[in-house]
Amino acid sequence: MEEAGHRFRHLIRDRDAKFGAAFDAVFASIGVEIVLTAPQAPRMNAFAERWIGSFRRECTDRILITGQRHLHHVLDIYVAHQNAGRSHQGDGMLLRAPNDEPNTIPFPARIDTIRRRQRLGGLLNEYRPAA
Repeated sequence: MEEAGHRFRHLIRDRDAKFGAAFDAVFASIGVEIVLTAPQAPRMNAFAERWIGSFRRECTDRILITGQRHLHHVLDIYVAHQNAGRSHQGDGMLLRAPNDEPNTIPFPARIDTIRRRQRLGGLLNEYRPAA
């Protein structure tokens, strides 16, 4: 990555004994700061690890990535889909769109009032009200 002008500045790791002083010294020698997770919090990175695992299973295991630029394109689309394009669970286990009125209970819509938008060649699907 350094050849492309990118460099790691931080390494986030847990406090497992398998990461000894020699492990930290390797990264410190190239100017990477070691950031330790909180003591006795083994699942502190669980959300990040879950997201990376989902991205790998849903995208990189199903799409032939042809280069760094393509990887960034796929990653940008996936992040946008995760943040805005998919339904998020709301109160009472109801699925809600990001801009829904929180005090209104959604009713099933007629099929002609919903439009599907495919992303990443149909790997991701986003549903929106028809214009």
